[in-house]
Amino acid sequence: MTALLSATGLRVTFPGRRRGSSARPVRAVDGVDLEIGGGEIVALVGESGCGKTTLARALLGLVPPESGRVVFGGRPLEYTSRALTAYRRRVQLVLQDPSGSLNPRHTVYDAVAEGPRIHGLPGDERELVSRALARAGLRPPERFFLRYPHELSGGQRQRVVIAGALALEPELIVADEPVASLDASVRGEILALVLRLRDELGLSALVVTHDLGLAWNIADRVAVMYLGRIVESGPVESVLTAPRHPYTQALLSVLPESGTPPVVLSGEPPDPTRIPGGCRFHERCQALASGEADRAGVAESCRTRAMEVLTGAGVACHLAVAPGGG
Repeated sequence: MTALLSATGLRVTFPGRRRGSSARPVRAVDGVDLEIGGGEIVALVGESGCGKTTLARALLGLVPPESGRVVFGGRPLEYTSRALTAYRRRVQLVLQDPSGSLNPRHTVYDAVAEGPRIHGLPGDERELVSRALARAGLRPPERFFLRYPHELSGGQRQRVVIAGALALEPELIVADEPVASLDASVRGEILALVLRLRDELGLSALVVTHDLGLAWNIADRVAVMYLGRIVESGPVESVLTAPRHPYTQALLSVLPESGTPPVVLSGEPPDPTRIPGGCRFHERCQALASGEADRAGVAESCRTRAMEVLTGAGVACHLAVAPGGG
């Protein structure tokens, strides 16, 4: 599959929070390769603080990378104002909280029309808004024109946010925890909508989530992120039915349908200003704690030898890539 969007060697570093020369930089995205194909849904999964939202913002051009590059439609992303404006028409962001995304003083019509107005889209504005609302499942669209956000349900507000993105007829949407604030029954409806948009419009999507169950229901491929890097990536069926990285295994174990005892990771993710040597997961790794890595003869490598940046489908784990491992 030809990549619509790709990132190569992407790094994003933030200044340390403390004043003075002793403050260490935060390595939020620490060398990431990622591709999204045309008409493909990719789930980016990981715990809070792993860097997935920063990576999404870097892919959108909202955070300039320290190094690496983003390529969209075969052309490297440029960071001039004009280039970014044109890019963000084709790549749209859908945020987690629809209430925070919508101006309470704007009607649904104005909320959806805002993007076409900013970008100066040609054509009849009323038709653009009607088509976007209908595609987002708000029918008949005219019924919603004069409503305000507080008059809508949570699911309807999220559909308005999606309609605002669709009004610009993008090729890719980046959805950051798009259903986290919704009830379980409404979550399914919004996920079904994203799948329908993929099938009917050929729309690509990067879905950022901490929920591997969501990834299973919606994604074609999944990328698991830990402490600024992708540690496992591949087709969703492969990664979620036969996970090879201990971190992916731990995330999956807490799902009710996993059928395995939950794996309790020790402590919080390490401080991103002090990334440990060796495999960056080794301090919390259940394979090391249980002696499995020792028996496979890779424990010393886990503690001292860093894994290379994961490119394409695969796994960044000494145990998984050892002969007979994972």
